[in-house]
Amino acid sequence: MDRGQGRDNWAAMHGGFGWQVPDSFNIAQACCARWAREPDAAQRVAIIAHGTEGATLTFARLQQEANAMSNLLVGLGVRRGDRVAIVMPQRFETAIAYMAVLQLGAVAMPLSILFGPDALEYRLQDSEAVAALCDESSAGAIAQVRAQCPALRTVVGIAGAAAHADIGWEAQRAQLQPEFAPVQTHADEGAVLIYTSGTTGPPKGALIPHRALIGNLPGFMCSQNWFGFDPLRPGSRSDAVFWSPADWAWTGGLMDALLPSLYFGRPIVACNARFSPETAFTLMQQHGVTHTFLFPTALKAMMKAYPQPRTQFALALQAIMSAGEAVGDAVFGYCRDQLGVVVNEMFGQTEINYVVGNCAMNGRTEDGIGWPARADSMGRPYPGHRVAVIDDEGQECPPGVPGDVAVHRYDVHGKPDPIFFLGYWKNEDATRRKFTGDWCRTGDLATRDADGYLWYQGRADDVFKAAGYRIGPSEIENCLVKHPAVINAAVVPKPDADRGALVKAYVVLAPQVAQARAVATPGPDSFDARLVAELQSHVKDKLAPYEYPKEIEFIEALPMTTTGKVQRRVLRLQEEERARGART
Repeated sequence: MDRGQGRDNWAAMHGGFGWQVPDSFNIAQACCARWAREPDAAQRVAIIAHGTEGATLTFARLQQEANAMSNLLVGLGVRRGDRVAIVMPQRFETAIAYMAVLQLGAVAMPLSILFGPDALEYRLQDSEAVAALCDESSAGAIAQVRAQCPALRTVVGIAGAAAHADIGWEAQRAQLQPEFAPVQTHADEGAVLIYTSGTTGPPKGALIPHRALIGNLPGFMCSQNWFGFDPLRPGSRSDAVFWSPADWAWTGGLMDALLPSLYFGRPIVACNARFSPETAFTLMQQHGVTHTFLFPTALKAMMKAYPQPRTQFALALQAIMSAGEAVGDAVFGYCRDQLGVVVNEMFGQTEINYVVGNCAMNGRTEDGIGWPARADSMGRPYPGHRVAVIDDEGQECPPGVPGDVAVHRYDVHGKPDPIFFLGYWKNEDATRRKFTGDWCRTGDLATRDADGYLWYQGRADDVFKAAGYRIGPSEIENCLVKHPAVINAAVVPKPDADRGALVKAYVVLAPQVAQARAVATPGPDSFDARLVAELQSHVKDKLAPYEYPKEIEFIEALPMTTTGKVQRRVLRLQEEERARGART
């Protein structure tokens, strides 16, 4: 048993779980309308705006504004099944837009405000979105590509974006009725069209049904330690306050943060500020955040900036979920020892969201609830999901043998798993290739141990061979981050004529080390040379001799997707291009 994590109840929880999915289900009805009908709807807070003193949006107000926006969209010709782009950061109007689009039966298409014109144009064209809702952060970029998107009939500007739009939301609001008759959608109907991050090719639109929110709930509750509810007391109330820097335009921010928080009638903090460790800790202290979803990259930065945060901040944390990259045992120990919370690492992807993870209840030992988290493990299948490590033929791999993490269409009781996406938008071939029989392949490699825990080995296209050895980048990156000089790292192959490839590491230095490096004197025994040797020795001492990086390059920031994942592919292609240049 892991210290302070309680008993291992995984087998009983997994075996005793059964899905209950109604024929008709609508995300907006479940996340807003039902709370808006409660007597306390005018006082129950749905969203807290960080940085705006006392600014909150109640469920009653959220529903009224969503009704008005639904009426506006219907008046603009938006119909059931139409795609509506939502291109806004974490703010009140973003949540309003999701509720408005979903309750009228249209398909919400989240787009990040970080997307440039090319990325926006591709997605708007491919989806054939008929309308777009944007604010000042994205209106200019949409205006640049508007002419190349013939299906885009209307652009609605919000909060000062009217100059770049066809109409302004605020100017129309007074004329719109606060009542709207919602569409009764089928649980299998498309609700959200989210484009994959495109780390291995052109982005693909994953069409997510309304029922997928139900499929998400076991993972959310397990990773968030029951989200403030008492699992042994039906009808208990929660005092949870949620926050995550995850963009509400991608699966982690929308399906794992905004929507489940609203589903359980609890407030979520909206923050538009650029992420920094100071902002994160200050926000959590100010708003009494109890539950959070933080990327490993964010946790690494927080660990380096505030090694002992509780000496400076009064925190109320009860649960931390993390995903996107391997957490690593250094961050795992930091969360447990310095934040007082055992981090629940989880794994999923856009098409199926989180299906594997941990459920450490942080010292609670009730019978039947939770299982211990193991440092650096992806965890075990969440209740309701049948997950395995399979080989190329679709057969389950024995313990310790790496294979592709895959999710079965049916749970252990033979019932359909509601978490599955409906398919890739206008791409039946890609949808077929995603499956081997009833197994949905994730493209992520892992091993399974005898207790059913999965251990991440990397993306299938990230694993490489160097001098005949199979190299998974995650273990080396985790080792590098344990060094006090390193804040983040990415490992890729560097082409080599003799050995096929060399292990190369791109390293982001901690701020104080980067400052010292900037003023250091060059020379044969330079700051860089000494630090490279120190980091190489650090890895040699902890891993196999063939795993240490033969070359280290210091970089200000790693290329990242909008979902917080390191784009090793970008660095790998850079190395291949450099190798071609050296040969010519």
